[in-house]
Amino acid sequence: MSITGNYDHYHRSGSTGSGGPDRPERCACCVRTMKWFPVLFIVSVIGWSYYAFVVQLSFFTVTSVVQRILFLLFYHLILIMFLWSYYQTVFTDIGRVPSRFRVPRSELDRLLRATSEEEQKQILEAFAKELPIVTRTLNASVRFCEKCRLIKPDRAHHCSVCGVCVLKLDHHCPWVNNCINFTNYKYFILFLGYALLYCLYIAFTTVMYMELIWSGKVDGRFHILFLFFVSLMFAISLVSLFGYHCYLVLLNRTTLESFRTPIFRYGGPDKNGFSLGKLNNFQEVFGDDRKLWFVPVYTSLGDGMVYPVHASHLTAPVATASPGGLTPAVSSEFSANTRITMLTNKDDDILMGGDEVGSEADQHQYKPNGNHLLYQQQNGVSTMMTTTPHRTRPEDIV
Repeated sequence: MSITGNYDHYHRSGSTGSGGPDRPERCACCVRTMKWFPVLFIVSVIGWSYYAFVVQLSFFTVTSVVQRILFLLFYHLILIMFLWSYYQTVFTDIGRVPSRFRVPRSELDRLLRATSEEEQKQILEAFAKELPIVTRTLNASVRFCEKCRLIKPDRAHHCSVCGVCVLKLDHHCPWVNNCINFTNYKYFILFLGYALLYCLYIAFTTVMYMELIWSGKVDGRFHILFLFFVSLMFAISLVSLFGYHCYLVLLNRTTLESFRTPIFRYGGPDKNGFSLGKLNNFQEVFGDDRKLWFVPVYTSLGDGMVYPVHASHLTAPVATASPGGLTPAVSSEFSANTRITMLTNKDDDILMGGDEVGSEADQHQYKPNGNHLLYQQQNGVSTMMTTTPHRTRPEDIV
């Protein structure tokens, strides 16, 4: 089977069909509009719950002024963090693959003219040798996207809904009308956490007045009763989802990687290939500033393209003599306290695939555990150095 698949379909400029160019555009506009319906539903539920809790419960049901103030104070604090996280998850731009990963037209023509799958693999390997990628496909070839015509960075995947390759794609969530990926994964986790806290807070505060509600002594009791059951229902569903993603964060896996184990060029499949230890895995998503861990501002480490991996996945195993024959040997000379950094060019033109070489470099720091290293090829030589931490913003990647 060809590596490029049906690339010739995308390579040629096709016609728009008998319906003319306007019909597909109208259909696409309708589809884009319908994708916002789940978001509007969530916003509507939040708006109604605000009315039910603030007006019907706090003002019409709660008689104690002190209790009313406390109810409203904690409610609005949780609501602000909930809405802030949701907004960041929905409107943060997805992490797009820089154009330096895009295969040029000349190489695409060579791929089309290739007579065998092995020849196609060699062409992609030759182009990708300067790119910081360590993962491969099942047949050990470079991960190539026939739709976007680019080499996929490690952990990047093509989103069929967005129609582009996305950095560290976790999944596409219709409830936020956005891809959950490298740029907004922290916001998504906080959104789930604060949404769960919001539902639990409403459920526990309304249950205190169930006796009055059932007895019919409270006006608007149907709003409050319905609020309790809706919040409880959402809380039950959010517990499992939030717990699952916390589990993935601690293991440094995405949802896709939990179902499809990453395959490395050296070492083959390894579901723990990106894991750095629970604390470092957490810091890779939430950053190293503890004061900002639970605030929906961008603090994630790295650039979404290069990740620390186990040392055995960086170079081919070295055969060493042993009583039983030859066994692969992997160096583990770096301790848990070793601070390894990666270098990415600071020049925007280089990041976007320009030809000029920048004079400075951004430095992204990780603190790997045990045998985990981060590499950066520079003129064919792996480079490692120690420096101060730096954080790449999502807008610097696109």
